[in-house]
Amino acid sequence: MTLPSNPTALHTSALSSLPLLARGKVRDNYAVGTDRILMVASDRISAFDVIMGEPIPGKGELLTQMALFWFDKLGHLCPNHLTGEAPESVVSPAEAPQVRGRSMLVQRLQPIPVEAVVRGYLAGSGWKEYQATQSVCGVPLPTGLTNAAKLPSPIYTPAAKAAVGEHDENITFERTVEMIGPELAAKIRDVSIAIYQAAADIALAKGMIIADTKFEFGLDPQGRLVLMDEVLTPDSSRYWPVEGYAQALAQGENPPSYDKQFLRDWLEQAKVNGKPWDKTAPAPRLPQDVIEKTAAKYREALERLTG
Repeated sequence: MTLPSNPTALHTSALSSLPLLARGKVRDNYAVGTDRILMVASDRISAFDVIMGEPIPGKGELLTQMALFWFDKLGHLCPNHLTGEAPESVVSPAEAPQVRGRSMLVQRLQPIPVEAVVRGYLAGSGWKEYQATQSVCGVPLPTGLTNAAKLPSPIYTPAAKAAVGEHDENITFERTVEMIGPELAAKIRDVSIAIYQAAADIALAKGMIIADTKFEFGLDPQGRLVLMDEVLTPDSSRYWPVEGYAQALAQGENPPSYDKQFLRDWLEQAKVNGKPWDKTAPAPRLPQDVIEKTAAKYREALERLTG
């Protein structure tokens, strides 16, 4: 797989040949007829649910290549939303450079309002919750676990999708049953755990741990469950290199990661007008070294996985 080489960053796409449906934190979605969507992965990056003003060059291409890698590996476990058509085929020639390498042409689905989160390790908000309650999202866990510990088996800890700029809300499995019914809730849980386990095995063989991840699903016109959006990218998953994990675990620290943790750590100590940033927009301006190091983390993740 060739790594993205285009140094020109795309913060926001501007396609006039298709109607804009929505802009998310990273993706700009355009309608293609009534049955398809062109998803353009920009180079935007968000942290603490705030979009940074500076893009990360090459990030959108890296995310797209990584998602396509995983869709290809995991298609036997669940259908996905890819149409197989070239994204450039639905825009004007002049707009093709905005689309090439960073886009997916996908089926338009009925989205399910549940984020399917699977955790194989105790980290982030899960670790904080465990310290207080010995459980995560209502799932009881053994006592004595430490930060970054591997769980006895992966757990499903869903979240309710929030509007852009707001935090997703962790919910129990029982709440998802109330929202979407017992059959669909159970299917999403079981498929999500199966996808996570298969992906975790593939990643581990490449020297990477997938600590946790989130999936999104929709229903096609026939009512089939379809995996959609992005999948197993550093934006939606917590990746750790195997080397350094044991030492971090022994010391009770967060292992080094391929996700946005480097950016988050910088933002935690960043100041705006002499005061610590309050994690609301606008975000502090990112210095060039933070941009470059964040881009390098994304590149290394794709290189290890596909190289």
